Amino acid sequence: SAMRWLLVVLMIWPTLCFGQSRTVLPEELRLEVTVEEREFVPLEREMVLLTIRGTYRRHITRETLVQPDLEGFNWSQLGPDTWREERLNGKKVKTFIRRMAVYPEKPGDLVIGPFRHRLTLTDEGDDWFEHEIQSEPVSIKVDPAPVASGWWFPVRNLTVSDEWSNAPDQLQPGDGVLRVLRLEALGATPEMIPPMPELTSPSAMIFPHPEKRLVELTPYGPLTYAFWRWTIRPGNDVSGIVEPISVDYFDTMSREQKTVTISAQRVAYDAAVGLKAVGDTPAMESERRSALPSASSLAVFIFIFALCLAVGSRGLVWNGMPALPGLDGRKRALRKAARKGQVGRLRAALLSLSQDGKQARHYKDQLTELDKAVFSGRQKPQDLRPFSR
Repeated sequence: SAMRWLLVVLMIWPTLCFGQSRTVLPEELRLEVTVEEREFVPLEREMVLLTIRGTYRRHITRETLVQPDLEGFNWSQLGPDTWREERLNGKKVKTFIRRMAVYPEKPGDLVIGPFRHRLTLTDEGDDWFEHEIQSEPVSIKVDPAPVASGWWFPVRNLTVSDEWSNAPDQLQPGDGVLRVLRLEALGATPEMIPPMPELTSPSAMIFPHPEKRLVELTPYGPLTYAFWRWTIRPGNDVSGIVEPISVDYFDTMSREQKTVTISAQRVAYDAAVGLKAVGDTPAMESERRSALPSASSLAVFIFIFALCLAVGSRGLVWNGMPALPGLDGRKRALRKAARKGQVGRLRAALLSLSQDGKQARHYKDQLTELDKAVFSGRQKPQDLRPFSR
């Protein structure tokens, strides 16, 4: 029995001495950098994936990976470092993995310098000591980007979705609709996304919002989300057409220049609802009916009007004569809403006035000005009476 234990100690003793020795053998610690294999030479600003992998057969107390300057590249680390145990040739080893995406800024043969891993190891007396290993430099050949007039946007995969807050062709009169164009780009950082385009329409009113960009780090590269947003509403007519919009990009997998086009879209009020003014309620409708003159007051107005005609036929001129009170209850409703600061009711009266009459065009222009103030997000005026006048 004692002999058996002696044999076991003699067998494991060299291993113990080897593991705790201050002498570090080359095969014990190894660090290498590999570039993802691709059939094509990468272009400027195209994502290139790197894997920094360390293999360690010794106990490590502390570690720090120091990366080179990466001159000539933009770069992004794809998540935290990974440590795990693996079996290599039947023996357990510790492995270290870091994933990175680099973006060459110019063509030519670019060099990625050595990564250095600073390690704290233990010796035979269980004392700590510092040891550093480094990887070999890596050269990457880069071709120039094609000459193009537009935005150079290389990406591995691009998905564009067109989303609306509600059905754009079934709006309630006076309402707007929020349109969100969502871009999902794999292999692109947020600053690589093209600028938000201008959405145009010959008749609809369009109010752009600030764009938003977010990034998610994945083992396959940065996944960037861009959100382009607009509030849209028809003009003073029943409907409007929003022009098509397109996004150009270079597909680095198929090596082709591609375009995603979102077709034109009709933005309209629901025909079943008609042109009932925004903010209309039964109480408002009753108020507008009560604003119309009664039969007795109408008779008085007709008498005054006939008297004015008679005086005019005799060649008399009333200089400075104030205008007669208007018979149109919509104008009264407009003035009353202005006095009370009720934007919705003021707009309802203005919308009604813009539908008919000799001054309809004038009221449509004023309605447009009011809508720009209401829907653009600017601070609304505190006193509506000057606008009413």
